[in-house]
Amino acid sequence: MRSESAVPEGPGRAPDVVALARVVARQRAEIEELRQLSASSSVLERARGAVMALEGCSAGEAYEVLARRAAEADRTLMEECWNTLGKIRPGPLPAGRTPSSPAEKDSAANEPPTAGADETAAPRPGSARGALARAGARERGPASARTPAGGARASAAAQVLEGLGEALARVGGLQDLAQCLLDGLGEAVGADAVMIYSVMPAGELELTGHAGIAETAAACWSRLPPLSGVAVLEAIRTRRPVWLEDPERDGKRYLLIGGPAEPWRTRAWIPVIVGGAATTAIGILRTLEEPFTTGTRQLLCAAARLCAGRLRAFETPREEAVARQVRSVQRLFDALSGSAILLTPLRSPSGEVEDYRIDAAAPHSVDVLGRRGRELVGLRILECYPTLAGAELWHGYLHTLETGEPYEGPPFEYREVVSGVPESSTYSVRAARLGDGLVVSWNQHDDLARQERRLAHVQRLGNLGWADWDLTTDEINWSPQVYAIFDRDRALGPMTLEELPDALLPEDFPALAASVQGLLGEARPMDDRFRIMTPGGLKHVRIVAEAITDAAGTPVEIHGFFQDLTAQRQAELALIESERAMLTQQGVLRAERTLAARLQHALLPLPEHPLILADLRVDVAYLPAEGGISVGGDWYSAIELPDGSALFVVGDTVGHGIDAVATMAQLRFTAKGMVITGSSLTGALARLNALLLHTHDAHKTSATMVLARYYPGTRRLTWAQAGHPPPLLLRRGTARYLERPVGILLGATPQPAYAEAECRLEPGDHVLFYTDGLIERPREDLDKGFARFAEAARTELAEGSGSLWNLLSSMLEGERRDDVCLLDVHLSPEGGPGRGE
Repeated sequence: MRSESAVPEGPGRAPDVVALARVVARQRAEIEELRQLSASSSVLERARGAVMALEGCSAGEAYEVLARRAAEADRTLMEECWNTLGKIRPGPLPAGRTPSSPAEKDSAANEPPTAGADETAAPRPGSARGALARAGARERGPASARTPAGGARASAAAQVLEGLGEALARVGGLQDLAQCLLDGLGEAVGADAVMIYSVMPAGELELTGHAGIAETAAACWSRLPPLSGVAVLEAIRTRRPVWLEDPERDGKRYLLIGGPAEPWRTRAWIPVIVGGAATTAIGILRTLEEPFTTGTRQLLCAAARLCAGRLRAFETPREEAVARQVRSVQRLFDALSGSAILLTPLRSPSGEVEDYRIDAAAPHSVDVLGRRGRELVGLRILECYPTLAGAELWHGYLHTLETGEPYEGPPFEYREVVSGVPESSTYSVRAARLGDGLVVSWNQHDDLARQERRLAHVQRLGNLGWADWDLTTDEINWSPQVYAIFDRDRALGPMTLEELPDALLPEDFPALAASVQGLLGEARPMDDRFRIMTPGGLKHVRIVAEAITDAAGTPVEIHGFFQDLTAQRQAELALIESERAMLTQQGVLRAERTLAARLQHALLPLPEHPLILADLRVDVAYLPAEGGISVGGDWYSAIELPDGSALFVVGDTVGHGIDAVATMAQLRFTAKGMVITGSSLTGALARLNALLLHTHDAHKTSATMVLARYYPGTRRLTWAQAGHPPPLLLRRGTARYLERPVGILLGATPQPAYAEAECRLEPGDHVLFYTDGLIERPREDLDKGFARFAEAARTELAEGSGSLWNLLSSMLEGERRDDVCLLDVHLSPEGGPGRGE
């Protein structure tokens, strides 16, 4: 930018004195107007803060109070502000600090001489210090002189806020604010230290003010990452205070700022809400072990509200200048096409550079992780690129900051692990000082090489390669992957489009030749599949190509790619063959199921009505499995024997299909025949075990079974079992399983042991025989199934009003994976078979 002189350069050109005088007068008037406006804004902010302190209201409500008072008293708003401030006499400025604003200079000029050290040791009558102590003294005085405790505390809190409001009008920054809060609230709330944290652009927390803590501790806690478990960050995000009153308990949930070994026993973090948002929080640290009382909490929240208005005035001219500079640099960067960033050094309390923050970035700036442009703004160099610490580039930055000499280092390689994969890039970096910061630009030398590597990876993983044909020069280019697809020696060079059909199988030639003619003659895109015979065998190949034409529409270039689809085609053919085999097998299984179902129905007919056997009513229910296409081997038998007794048998053959049905028929008829001809229950089980062992040598099979015989004269039920679930007895509204006698499943061992058990039935009893499909569920303990069955049977059948189908509906949920057979033997309350005979 070039500046021009206001004085004429050539002879004979007199200056326009009148015009210059007008310009100077206008500029002076504008400066005076700005000065008055600045003073007025300061007075308004101070008056509003005073009203917030006295009334305990928000900033908006305080403004409305001032406006209403001005209207009622027929004053201007500024007159009412000065009237309000006249009622609150400002105190002296902190030691070592001179007035900065016009309002502060006026206040300092009207301030009476400061008392000596001895006088300031005790709180003055009108100050906030000791207000709560005086309120407590009044409460502890004689009964006749006491005021209500709540009123005294409220009055004391108001005095504390009044004094704090006076002091806040003089603070010039967050550091002053921390000391002001400690001085104004220390005795009132027992505060021993104050810490103020603000949220930075990158989301981290920075200690922007502190009082009452050592500088070493402040440096230790000067910056906090935006992580969970940080109480101050939680207070800012939720805009709610966080009260920490038990270090042991709170230390398990939060990071205790100041350290658990420090003397702070109780802490409070109160957000400062400005314009509905919170970016700053005030921390009150105490050595007291007692919790924060309700009055103390209210006082601290009121103090935070009081500070909200003051925070707006804390942006110093230097910070404004830095912000303007950053905005200007960003506007300049937005017009650049290269990579450039603005770095702001972050210094420790001792002044050493700890890190750099990116405050502006050109749109085309890209780092090794792929972050671009504005995505880089707010990041810190060492947090994102930790390997730069102590490197030559880092020392170059420091040298440029100290001397102002631009840094331009040699190309260097930067390595970073991205998602577990090492990434490296080569950069040339240049840095120049701009104010207190650095403008850094760089060139990345390996963009082209990286793109070529990525393209090679894509071609290899996708089994494809690109090809170009220049029809005007007859130049042909193939990528290395195309040679691999055709199994062609690279020394032979690529094929022409006219040679390509010669590599095809004869039956694929006509279709591809027509597509090539359309591409070359009419510039019609092609996407075809064909087969080629290579030294490595038959391959399935896809070609996709398009033509680039000249002004007359004649193709001059062909761009396309070849893709090896051999593996995909082989998988498709294998899938088709597998589907055919599956359909064939499914048809065989359906035929087998149909045959097995017919055999089962013929061998195991289900009665349409209840059976009456030996004074007992017998109900039968059978449900086949829903899943699969095989027929199961569950079965039952219920007959009356020649001597008037009744025989009940329920069995379950292992397996499904024709073999299971055949074994079921064999066991069913053999068991009935043995008992009818005089065998005992245990003897019949032993002979059936031998039958399975000797008639199924080719493929061993097994089965479970329960046999029961009922004698009506004595109402005695004897039973035996071979690895089968025990019967369930329902009696007088209760359900219990009968004690199982010894018995191993059939077909397990040549020397089994079986025993009988006995149960005497009473009128109204139900005895339920069943197979395991009724009680078993996937991934469920068998005991739960037994308990569920007992409860359902007691509910449905104990009163005599239910049915087996209702019982089955309550027990079976979802898809049945096994057959279910259920036999209900019932002795009516009258001692006979009951209703429905």
